[in-house]
Amino acid sequence: MSDTALTATLDSVTRDLLAAARAAGADAADAVAIEERALSVDIRKGALEHAERAEGLDIGLRVFVGQRQACISSSDTRPETLQAMAARAVAMAREAPEDQHAGLADPQQLAARRDAEGLELFDPGDELSPEVLAEHARRAEAAALEVPGVAQVQAASAAQTRQSIWLAASNGFSGGYMRSGHHLSCVAISGEGTGMERDYAAEGRIFAADLPSPEEIGALAGARTASRQGARRPKTGTYPVLFDERIAASLIGHLLSAINGAAIVRGSSWLRDAMGTQVLPRGLSLHENPLRPRSSGSRPFDAEGLGSYARDLVSDGVLQGWVLDLSSARKLGLASTASASRGTSGPPQPSISNVALTQGPHSRDALIAQMGTGLLVTSMIGSTINPTTGDYSRGASGFWVENGEMTYPVNECTIAGNLREMLLRIIPANDARPHLSRVVPSLLVEGMILAGE
Repeated sequence: MSDTALTATLDSVTRDLLAAARAAGADAADAVAIEERALSVDIRKGALEHAERAEGLDIGLRVFVGQRQACISSSDTRPETLQAMAARAVAMAREAPEDQHAGLADPQQLAARRDAEGLELFDPGDELSPEVLAEHARRAEAAALEVPGVAQVQAASAAQTRQSIWLAASNGFSGGYMRSGHHLSCVAISGEGTGMERDYAAEGRIFAADLPSPEEIGALAGARTASRQGARRPKTGTYPVLFDERIAASLIGHLLSAINGAAIVRGSSWLRDAMGTQVLPRGLSLHENPLRPRSSGSRPFDAEGLGSYARDLVSDGVLQGWVLDLSSARKLGLASTASASRGTSGPPQPSISNVALTQGPHSRDALIAQMGTGLLVTSMIGSTINPTTGDYSRGASGFWVENGEMTYPVNECTIAGNLREMLLRIIPANDARPHLSRVVPSLLVEGMILAGE
């Protein structure tokens, strides 16, 4: 089936679901259909280790009976199944508790655009064959093994996905779009026994032609791994910590979680009282743009049919607003920010699309020179994050910095602090990768607690 025919099929399925819901006694309803095709290949020692293909079409129905709602999902699109789903969902809704904030968008709130034209979210080229994906992974593995110090490659993987999404509702909304993704990764290992160290390189793009070459990815994984040979625990104390660009987005991710409307409604966010206050240093802004072309986080409309738009979440360091879907917005007496996302089995929840943090004027190397003595963190494991207080503790590894220069690799250490205080002290570099959905550069944080030897 062609992608165009498939999208038409999803449109038809959602319309049939809505008709079945009305016939079953629903006052209102929305339906979502998601079809996905995925292929992944893993190579080890030049040979195929694992290959997986997945194809499926999932449908979800949400019905309203007064102020009561229920959700149900299936992968069967036969007419009798749709009717049974609708009847079951309506019966469930009648037994559900009332929720005065539940309900669809008013028709005047709905997005004017109903597709993703111009956003370049789908690669129209031919799907890659398993043989081509295997060859890409094999080339990445070979490039990593050529790096001196690399003992073996744990895995080299290549994958592609194609997804079609359609949303329809009884308020008149009906629209959909397609996504694609191409991914290549390599994990290399240096040393032997207890002296083994591991690192990786991975890239993902919407268009296959935008991916770096397998040789680039493999060589980068190998170089990163070889540089970690001889890692040891660093000194315990209070030091500046530089979060490498690969992981710096996790810091901003904690801020995004804290301004999610679901957390604000529950009162479980460490930023629940921070609206209109300083959460980042002056001069820094955090901009969300769901309409950025060729970005995996883009969406022309949200999961409730509201039109996407760009806005500042933080402007000049000051928090501007929460991330809201219709339900959380109604509970807070505010307007939705068109931030709803959903799968097929549950109601919408607020979520973030693409964000970009203001970059600084200096390179990562310049910040390393500026920090004097401290830690450059390149990977983290585990976490203890208190969502109510913002207390932060994570296992880390990276490189020890003395007199502004990297001196030796480190592992088995813990960094700790409080997110509210940490984010007010960040100093950004200028090395963010623009194609990512979270465009965040390396971030220097002064005065973190480091537990090592």
